[in-house]
Amino acid sequence: MTPRAIELDVDGVTVAALRNGPAGGLKVLALHGWLDNAASFLPLATQLPALDLVMVDLPGHGFSSHLPPTTPYTTPHAIVQTLAIIDALGWERCVLLGHSMGAAIASLVAAVAPERVQALVSIEALGGLSAPAAETLQRLRAHVDAVRKLEGKQLRVFPDLSAPVRARMMVNQLSEASARLLIERGVKQVDGGWSWRSDPRLMLPTAVRMTEEQVGNVLDAIRCPVQVIYATPAQAYFPEPERSQRVARLADARLATLPGHHHVHMDEPGAVAAIISRFLAGLPDGS
Repeated sequence: MTPRAIELDVDGVTVAALRNGPAGGLKVLALHGWLDNAASFLPLATQLPALDLVMVDLPGHGFSSHLPPTTPYTTPHAIVQTLAIIDALGWERCVLLGHSMGAAIASLVAAVAPERVQALVSIEALGGLSAPAAETLQRLRAHVDAVRKLEGKQLRVFPDLSAPVRARMMVNQLSEASARLLIERGVKQVDGGWSWRSDPRLMLPTAVRMTEEQVGNVLDAIRCPVQVIYATPAQAYFPEPERSQRVARLADARLATLPGHHHVHMDEPGAVAAIISRFLAGLPDGS
């Protein structure tokens, strides 16, 4: 089945998405990682044809609108947006499937609005990235400085897609096929070649991060069944034992690790889909 392109009006912001599978299938909302887009889940979609799988471009990414200039991209706002997307789909509850940033958002939604989340599949993240309280001022200064330098900055134009594809392959250890999927949905044609569709503000350093204690407080509140999938070896910014310690805080969790890199769900979709299928098949009726 070829995914269908859809658009949702989410509080005045157009959210583009790809929808795959039968309307009567288990409702699953997929949230991609930072600077990725809905194409992140296309390899998995082919392996999970029975799901009513909606893969969104989060605001500022892919074909979705950018947030208004006065609305910053923050974690609390991302939680609100996710719930608004679920509303726009007409769903009371669904399974959340997230990768990286999308997994962080999904896990926070599961804690904040448990009545809306049937189950959670979290790939290569669980809770947001944390930082020590002592870094607070440093982060605020870096964010403010970057915001003041952003105005008037010109987007880079690529004569063809070979350079951005190679860059994604190198940065994320992606296969060429996986990198091309992300790049082709993440660029737009302009005079002289191609430029990024994503909002430049997404490149700003995060102004405020929760401490690890605060992240733990959120994870303690998640009560739905959770399937966590990590690639091994661990990424430098989400190391052991921190990432395993976070799983241990969950009330109803399963952990699977697979050899691979950060986008393991793209490069090894069959193996990841098998884990997800077993997890979803084991959900209690009416969960």
